[in-house]
Amino acid sequence: MRPSGVYSTDYIEDQAIWRTRVDYFWTVFFAVVALSLPLFSASGVFGELGVRFVPETLLGILTDGGILLISIVGLNLLLGYTGQISLGQAAFMMVGAYSSAVLTRQASIPFIFALPIAAVVTGLVGLVFGLASLRVKGFYLAMATLAAQFIIPWAISSYRGDFVRLGGDTGLTVDPARILGIELNTNLEEYYLVLVVAIVMWILARNMVRTRLGRAWIAIRDNDLAAEQLGINVFRYKVLAFFMSAIYAGVAGGLLAHVRRTISPAAFDITESIEMLGMLVIGGAGFPLGPLFGVAFFLFIERWFIDFARDILIDILPSILTFREREALEASLLAGLPPLLFGSFLAIFLIFQPRGLAYRWMIIQAAWRLRPFSKA
Repeated sequence: MRPSGVYSTDYIEDQAIWRTRVDYFWTVFFAVVALSLPLFSASGVFGELGVRFVPETLLGILTDGGILLISIVGLNLLLGYTGQISLGQAAFMMVGAYSSAVLTRQASIPFIFALPIAAVVTGLVGLVFGLASLRVKGFYLAMATLAAQFIIPWAISSYRGDFVRLGGDTGLTVDPARILGIELNTNLEEYYLVLVVAIVMWILARNMVRTRLGRAWIAIRDNDLAAEQLGINVFRYKVLAFFMSAIYAGVAGGLLAHVRRTISPAAFDITESIEMLGMLVIGGAGFPLGPLFGVAFFLFIERWFIDFARDILIDILPSILTFREREALEASLLAGLPPLLFGSFLAIFLIFQPRGLAYRWMIIQAAWRLRPFSKA
């Protein structure tokens, strides 16, 4: 799906991610937008000079979205490229969050070292639950990974030891991230921290898929029996997929702990795991941009479309309702609309666009690039 005249003369060119001027342009454009957008907020350089068109709430939304993106990129390695389902991604985020909090606050380990250590700890926990992939697959594997979503929160909330303080059901208070003696405690600083980590993790995942490891994952996803006949150690690569997916969840959980400053078992329930799985399905499992499209669509639904739908419904409510009745109905709509709309959109995508938004975007790109006399 390359434009006319774009061809490879060696293997290095064939493996390049960006091949045309258009690819470079859009990459640089979005990188500049992502880096310069916060500068126009109240805490940014231009915001202090009076040029403010980016609200602080938007920075918080983008920061939360970046953390979700890291976790879903890991889930994409597992589900999209290896074909192994997991319903415990939020629980693995919980392990990363608590590990990073304990290491920085109780062990006095710097954040820059605590985050990778927490990621490795989470990866080892994910590896344990990934051992089930040796014997089961499909629905039964989903039930095996679902056990992590119940066991891990129960273990953390029930722990009462003195060696490590986990806070039980009330959770922990976490210090802001500190790098080279600089405390990152503003929306602007947290945004840049999450942005840098998200870019690094996405690049690592993108290149991981292009290695022998990624090709083995794809072979297992397409047909694990054929992959085994070709000499691929199926169990080894499945466990590695669980390990890497959990590492990404651990990084996301560690960032979440230091951004929100408080963590508790209730913040990592099964709903979060299901939502992340749904975001990947909507975005497109098995595509590099799938997690990005899924997170962007979810944030649009959660932050803007729900408010728009609620306002429309409130405006058409019968005028005979009293103020208290309208207030109670508005509260009910606010609580019930998010899962209703998310479930509805998920069902619509599974029926009409089962391969997700990233696949549709790829088709649009192909139609544009391969049009007659293309000069991209």
